[in-house]
Amino acid sequence: MSVVANESLAEILIAGEWRNSSSNESFPSFNPATGERLGQLFPVSSWSDCEKILDAASDAAERLRAAPAQDIAAFLEEYAKLIDARAEQLSQVAAAETALPFKPRLCDVELPRTTSQLRQAAAAARSGSWSHPVIDVKANIRSCYQPIGPVCVFGPNNFPFAFGSASGGDFAAAIASGNPVIAKANTSHPETTRQLTGLAFEALSSSNLPNATVQLIYRLSHENGARLVSDHRVGATGYTGSRRAGLTLKAAADQAGKPIYLELSSVNPVAILPAALEERFDEIVGEFVTSALMGTGQFCTNPGIILLVESPTTKKFVEIIAGKFQAAPAGTLLSTGVQKSLADAIRTLAGAGAKLVTGGQAISGRCSVANTLLTVSATEFLDAPGVFQTEAFGNASLIVIGKDIEELASVIRSLEGNLTGCIYSARSGADDVAYDQLASFLEYRVGRILNDKMPTGVAVSPAMNHGGPFPATGHPGFTAVGIPASLLRFGKLTCFDGVRQHRLPPVLRDRNPTGATWRLIDGNWSTQDIGV
Repeated sequence: MSVVANESLAEILIAGEWRNSSSNESFPSFNPATGERLGQLFPVSSWSDCEKILDAASDAAERLRAAPAQDIAAFLEEYAKLIDARAEQLSQVAAAETALPFKPRLCDVELPRTTSQLRQAAAAARSGSWSHPVIDVKANIRSCYQPIGPVCVFGPNNFPFAFGSASGGDFAAAIASGNPVIAKANTSHPETTRQLTGLAFEALSSSNLPNATVQLIYRLSHENGARLVSDHRVGATGYTGSRRAGLTLKAAADQAGKPIYLELSSVNPVAILPAALEERFDEIVGEFVTSALMGTGQFCTNPGIILLVESPTTKKFVEIIAGKFQAAPAGTLLSTGVQKSLADAIRTLAGAGAKLVTGGQAISGRCSVANTLLTVSATEFLDAPGVFQTEAFGNASLIVIGKDIEELASVIRSLEGNLTGCIYSARSGADDVAYDQLASFLEYRVGRILNDKMPTGVAVSPAMNHGGPFPATGHPGFTAVGIPASLLRFGKLTCFDGVRQHRLPPVLRDRNPTGATWRLIDGNWSTQDIGV
């Protein structure tokens, strides 16, 4: 859309300066709960903006390579401190743009998680352990991960803080590993991202890091988005969002040989074994309803497919869930685009033969779809597994009912890659044989396997894997959550062969301050400091 007369555009951040975009195209932000337009317009940046940002990011990358880890850590900690000090203001802005609850969701849960991630990333930067230093003492060959170069971060619509392009996990990992970030705001919450970037710039201003360590644009054409991720000045890209847009960016990045780490789509299968359902029926019902409808189902780990064995208890389970879905108010979706995609997905599932038990219809006058439950037999699912794995992003779930455990195993074998997979089994051990029949197939198809709990919680733990086989992500070997592992996406492995001590990165010198270097000494691996 074109700029409306007498309306100013929000400024973009380039090379340490808030400035006007060279574009005359713009878009507004909306409150999805009311349909009300919010505040000013935001520019759709031209390639001219991108050129300036890329040049500044390249210069910043060179300077960051020589920056002490302490300076990077100090910036991240100061940024976290500034976010905490403005928690309520930021949460109010984000609530208006996304219709996510101000409290507890944004202010009490997501924002503290975000600043915790930033502080964990600071600790990883300071220790240097993320770089996986390795020294072969006898051959005098040493290697470690180093910064890869400018990182483009495309944030999603559903987590404006914790996955935001200027504050979330990809941002924190890229900065902690010594790379400048080009933040591309999600158009569902541009003002939230603008305010966060302002705080990042404030933290930069009091640091020793280059001002172009963090830069911001709000939206690009599809053509310029593909051009950006494939540009020779870009080191890598982190993207969280729709499968279609992500694959378009991946095609461009792959053609240019540029790494791109994608989080795309996931139906997160949950198998509830027969004895478990008999043993704690009400408990499982409550956990499923809470998980499925939390945040109007707009979690990438939402339980989209439930696997059950046919029985009278299963029939009762479907009836009870349907009643609870009908009784629960349907929440507000993040945008009219999400509403349309959800309605389209439900129509696709129903058109393929799934039975619509409850819901399915858009709610007139609201950015909302009625809480939706569908069922399908495992036999029907196996006739068209690709269609029945259509992601219904939002408050909708599909229950797949098999004749026996063997049929459920066949369904699992037909699944694409997912972020998570869960098996509920009886505490008595009565489901142990069935568990063993399903677990090996499920583990192969997910990044994180859970027992006796729903998948919607993603702890910020060093052991966490928020990743998985395609199409959950673009690469099965990396995680977007879990520090220091998430930093490796934005590192380049470098080997130093016979390089003199004073020319080595500090982490590879014989007196390594981290004490965490793996060393090959007399044919044996050790983490000891050789103290030379």
